[in-house]
Parts: sequence; structure tokens; C-alpha cells
Amino acid sequence: MNDDRSPARPSLIQVAALSGVSVKTASRALGGEPRVAAETRARVQQAADQLGYRLNGVARELRRGANTSTLVGLLTGDLANPFYSRLASGLERELRIHSFQVITASTDEDPEWESLLVDTLLERRVRALVIASAAAEHGHLASEHRHGIPFIFVDRPPVNLTADAVLLDNHDGARQAGAHLVAAGHRRIGVVGDLSRLSTHRDRVAGFAEAMTTAGITNWVEYLVENAHDITAAERAVRELLGRTPPPTALFTTNNRITNGALRALRGHPAPPALIGFDDLDLGELLGVSVIAHDTEQMGQRAAQLLLDRINGDVGPARRAVIPTQLLARGSGERAPADRLG
Repeated sequence: MNDDRSPARPSLIQVAALSGVSVKTASRALGGEPRVAAETRARVQQAADQLGYRLNGVARELRRGANTSTLVGLLTGDLANPFYSRLASGLERELRIHSFQVITASTDEDPEWESLLVDTLLERRVRALVIASAAAEHGHLASEHRHGIPFIFVDRPPVNLTADAVLLDNHDGARQAGAHLVAAGHRRIGVVGDLSRLSTHRDRVAGFAEAMTTAGITNWVEYLVENAHDITAAERAVRELLGRTPPPTALFTTNNRITNGALRALRGHPAPPALIGFDDLDLGELLGVSVIAHDTEQMGQRAAQLLLDRINGDVGPARRAVIPTQLLARGSGERAPADRLG
């Protein structure tokens, strides 16, 4: 019969016994306290290395007090998405300067999993949380927030919770995209969007709707497809739109993954529609894809700055920073309608 149980982790008591010192001295030696002889410290460290013992950092911080942790939790929608990896990079780079470490976890846009991850990180006494939230509301976090845990919301604002947030100018970016396509002569513009419950999706659709209203285009909703959350779903949605009679002459895709799906659907198309995507792509410039761009790393850096202010005692009103967007015209969004009659 196989015993699949993992071996027990070595204890501080074992380290003390092997090095011939008391448990208290072993703890002080491994904890870096100055009042330990160099020879004793070396002997204790050698014993710890031999046994494979490591100090329990969480327990040590709990003994010192919950507010001494150097860990910051970051919850994102999907770590495979370059948007979140760039955001994490900006956050981590800024916090590292101040000796904080970032623990990153993906919610996969699942509100229940997000709630569990929040609880888990708080149980581990993280100093603060940065959240790109998929939840519909955040009132349940109010108690932790009142007790000194800073929450910084990124990409999506808090609901029923007063907390700092760093957001993109989603509305104006999408408005720019719609207005640009209209100026190129398009009247039938397909919109392929993310999960309809996400605030970013709703804001971008609202911005696009404003451009359509300004242009007097009333039937644009007929060409709106929502909940195309991944590349495969986006590719399928674009193929469905192009199969309509009449098809759209232009497309607006509301995030980078959806744009990738659209590019797959348009591969080999004899007369591809115009295309503008929200979020830049790694090869967007090389492929000539027009996009609504923004500085995602700046979003992470700004979140870190707000977080550090709170950790350092700022108790002022909640702040909201907005990262601007800009249209990068690279060719795909400037194609004229294939049927000039629209």
C-alpha cells in the first residue's frame, strides 16, 4: 500500500535541538535579531538548512501586529490577458521601491471565486488589496475597509463601497472609435463586446452609443453582440455578423481578446470591414490594427501610489483617477465602406 502523505515539515524545536540552543535563541537567530552571537547564528542557520526549515513569515508578522505585513494582494480577471500582466507590472514595480511584495491571483471573472480569494488574502494578513473586480457590488468589504485595510479598485469601480479607484476613460475611448468610423463613411457598424454584466463593457457601449446618436444612426443596436468573452467566442460573433444581410461595413471590438478573435475571423477575407479595437495589441502596429490605446502600466503605478498614501496614513475622501485613452489610426480603422451606398 502506497503512503501518499507528504512528509511533515521540520519544526523550530527540531532546529533548536540539532543546533544545541533553546527554541527562543533559534527563533532570534533565524529572525535576524542583533543580540545573537555570529557563531550561534551560523550554527542555527546550518541546522535549519540541513532540515529544510523556513520561518513562517505570516505567523511572525501576526506576532508583530497585523499592520506590519509587506504583502499586497492583486486580484485580476485573467492573468493570461496582457492587459492585466501590464497592470501588474506597473503596480509591482512601484511597490517594490517601497519594499512591498505583490501576490497575484486570477478570478477568471467569477464573483464567487473572487470573494473566496479576497477572504483568503485577508486571512493571510495582506496589507492592502488591489482588485479588478467581477462582482456586482462590494458592500461586504466595508467592515474590513473600516478597520484599516486599503482597497484600491482598478479598471472597474467599487459599488456600494467608498474606496479609491483607478479607471480608464472607457466612455470617451469608445466614443472616439465610433465617431472615427462614422467619419470614414460607415453607417452599419458591428460592436462585439465582453460580458454584459461588466461595468467596462457597459461604459464602452455607452460611449459608442453616444457617437451613434450624434451621427443620427438609430439601428446600431441591431449589430451589437455581447458576452463574447474569449477569443473563440469573439471569432464566432464576428463570423455571425459578417453573415448577415446586409453585413456591417465596420467593426468595433471592445477589448484586446475580442480584437484577436476578430482578426482570426477576418483572415483571408477578400474585402474586410474596417476595424477599431479597444486596448492595444502586441503586434497591433505591425499588423496595422487601429486601436483605442491607453497606458496600462500607468494604471498600476497610480494604484500603487494611492495605496501607499493610504498605508502611510491618508484618511481623506476616496479618490478616483482616470487614465486617458487615445485613438491610434494604423490603417484598419480607416478603410472606407465596401459599399459606398451604406
